Amino acid sequence: MRIIVTGGAGFIGSALCRHLARETEAEIVNVDKLTYAGNLASLTEIGNHPRYRFVKEDICDYGAMASLIEEVKPDGIMHLAAESHVDRSIAGSKAFVETNVLGTHALLEGARRYWSGLSGPAKENFRFLHVSTDEVYGSLGPDGLFTETTPYDPSSPYSASKAASDHLAIAWQRTYGLPVVVSNCSNNYGPYHFPEKLIPLVILNALDGKPLPVYGDGSNVRDWLYVEDHARALHLILSKGRPGETYNVGGRNERSNIEVVRTICATLDRLRPTGAPHDRLITFVTDRPGHDHRYAIDATKLETELGWRARETFETGLARTVRWYLDNEWWWRPLRDGVYGGERLGLVGTARG
Repeated sequence: MRIIVTGGAGFIGSALCRHLARETEAEIVNVDKLTYAGNLASLTEIGNHPRYRFVKEDICDYGAMASLIEEVKPDGIMHLAAESHVDRSIAGSKAFVETNVLGTHALLEGARRYWSGLSGPAKENFRFLHVSTDEVYGSLGPDGLFTETTPYDPSSPYSASKAASDHLAIAWQRTYGLPVVVSNCSNNYGPYHFPEKLIPLVILNALDGKPLPVYGDGSNVRDWLYVEDHARALHLILSKGRPGETYNVGGRNERSNIEVVRTICATLDRLRPTGAPHDRLITFVTDRPGHDHRYAIDATKLETELGWRARETFETGLARTVRWYLDNEWWWRPLRDGVYGGERLGLVGTARG
């Protein structure tokens, strides 16, 4: 296959590109604008791979996307490019609407025009995979799981923008026949994760002896998915998923935020005893506005229909993640020193639209 991956220099996108290069015979064209969270260092191991190519473009550029799709002539498009951090969406929502909604529209239109000109097996086998989040479903109570039929109820500017892009993708399938498949995943973690997110932020703050911020009382629950398990799922969904269908991807690893932070501390106490006990650094801070209390994915459809299973438990995946950050300061130190140093984001008083 020849595959366009949008957002391939981001956290999940780079894991997907590495997986496709290592585990498949696909030709990969990675399209990324290289915003603050896009990092070509995450692709060092495949940068010279004969089946991999990087193109710096903005998905909001309609002409550039249409031209690229016509040039590459892909068998599939895997759309991961997005503004993705809830806290940043609270302080600056405009970029989320532009990238997540208008950027998705540009790709759908470029893909539709290209696909409409195909015929035979090329047209029949083409797929557009729109990669989204479980946050579009809103918040769960103490029981129950998100399924593919859970009504949308987004709470943040980020999740609202992703919900809008999900609806666009499905509408292009229903209206134009474009063979779109949608995936909604739970919280990802693993190597090469930009340090604004909870797990890498806590690891790096702990190594620096800085406070470990926990929103509210730390009882908010997330279902954690190791990023390499997600990459495998995405390739499977592109290859075997049915057009017009949605597939939820989750690790069946529910943990409260305070449990996650304490587990990181215990892992660091074991692997890097200097500074232990690290849980003395835990600091409870004012909760995030509109903070959903619980997310949990039911991945039964993906598991039974396509045969996917998560390989990592939260314990094994987190241990791998902590070790990776301990061993790869070359990757995170430039980001920590020059891009994002761990400051609080997403305060309503700083919102700028």
